[in-house]
Amino acid sequence: MKAAIVLLSGGLDSATVGAMAREQGFALHTLSFDYGQRHVYELTAARRIADALEVHEHVLQTIDLRAFGGSALTADIDVPKDRSDIGGTEIPVTYVPARNTIFLSFALAFAETRGADDIFIGVNALDYSGYPDCRPEYLAKFQELARLATRAGVEGRAIAIHAPLIEMSKAEIIRTGIRLGVDYSQTTSCYDPDTRGLACGRCDSCVLRMKGFADADVADPTRYQRDASPLASVEIAAREST
Repeated sequence: MKAAIVLLSGGLDSATVGAMAREQGFALHTLSFDYGQRHVYELTAARRIADALEVHEHVLQTIDLRAFGGSALTADIDVPKDRSDIGGTEIPVTYVPARNTIFLSFALAFAETRGADDIFIGVNALDYSGYPDCRPEYLAKFQELARLATRAGVEGRAIAIHAPLIEMSKAEIIRTGIRLGVDYSQTTSCYDPDTRGLACGRCDSCVLRMKGFADADVADPTRYQRDASPLASVEIAAREST
């Protein structure tokens, strides 16, 4: 089996990408990051997903981006809630400066040491919050960097960057994951969960996740806080009545 590196955050998208790579017959080497993120609970989810995918190897790399700050996820800045302009032209404060560039750089090094020619990342350009490093043009440029900056690329064995979700809606991603057997109750997307890992239901990531399940006509298995959005509250009440 050919080896592939999968960037695994613990979220809905990366879990789906991992399942897609597995379906293609790759031996998965998953890579997660403890970068000082507010939502560190995602690393617990990443471990669960890696186990479910029966990966060959799961690596947790520590990089403390709190040293730089500049984001609501790595500094003492409130996570925006109940925004009405998700996906607008303004880059939100939850953007972590150069995060995907840092992650993909580590993935390149990991790929070279494991003899992997393929890296999978779960970025999406449709249902996303306006991050510049989730765009197709960014990935195309990083693909060129991978060719120029690695031994594999110089020797003619270019490492391919795969972003199979890049033009999919959140609903399409969820339907794909369901087909591949992804258990979304094991994933987390919230930027501001509580100490139990319960999702706030109000940050951009939660809102996009909830909308995706609603649009896909799939029951949302997410565990929400009591003061979550009205849609999340309906989900809580439905589960407690059964």
